[in-house]
Amino acid sequence: MKLLQKTLILFLLMLLTACEDVITVDLDTAPPRLVIDASIDWVKNTTGNEQKIVLSTTTGYYDAAFPTVSGAVITITNTSNTVFEFVETPGTGEYICTNFAPVIGETYNLKIVLNGETYTASETLTAVPKIEDNIEQNNEGGMTGDEIEITYYYQDNGSEVNYYLNRITQPHTAFPELEVEDDEHSQGNLMQESYSHEDFKQGDAVEIKLYGISKSYYNYMYKLILASGNGGNPFPTTPSAVRGNIVNQTDSKNFAFGYFRLAELDVKNYTIK
Repeated sequence: MKLLQKTLILFLLMLLTACEDVITVDLDTAPPRLVIDASIDWVKNTTGNEQKIVLSTTTGYYDAAFPTVSGAVITITNTSNTVFEFVETPGTGEYICTNFAPVIGETYNLKIVLNGETYTASETLTAVPKIEDNIEQNNEGGMTGDEIEITYYYQDNGSEVNYYLNRITQPHTAFPELEVEDDEHSQGNLMQESYSHEDFKQGDAVEIKLYGISKSYYNYMYKLILASGNGGNPFPTTPSAVRGNIVNQTDSKNFAFGYFRLAELDVKNYTIK
């Protein structure tokens, strides 16, 4: 019996010692690929004149940051041939436009020239309803009935097919949590969205963002959220292989990750009671 006890103790000590070692697995790293974050978002009741496009590249699994990309020439053109230039803040990979003119229903064309190659995409700016003021809180919500849950509403436009992106930011997750929705079974109805978290407590600040998005972007985000393996950050380490709407006109094999989207959005802030 004592021998068995000593053997068990020795085994546990070996196990605990082994747990202290960090195991690093050698992984094959693909050549860096361009990542284009071209999200043009028009917050309700603002001018929407300042917009940003970010260029970076993919990187290795264990790398903490994405390398930024400088030296691109970026423009967006509307159907009236008005050209909006995006100028880089030096060395940041962030390209800023300060005179953008958002118009619901307008189609815009993106053009990026980088290292002798041209990337293009086209998208239409989509409207979104306002988030209603009556956000409800249920302290016996969630799947198990013991979580704080909030419910918010927005009125769907019954005269058209609509697609939505919901984005929740709160202090208990590192990245915003994303969900896409359509009105296939709720055309013209008051839409309802509920969100809960096991760690919610009084005083927690929750930011709710609702985007009006195109059908193609809805399909893209649906696949991307599934591919990411979570409902939060869609690029937890490296971008998923889900292809967006941006095309390399010079070399189709050297495609970029990312998407060119234009969306109106509404924002509501709620404090857990």
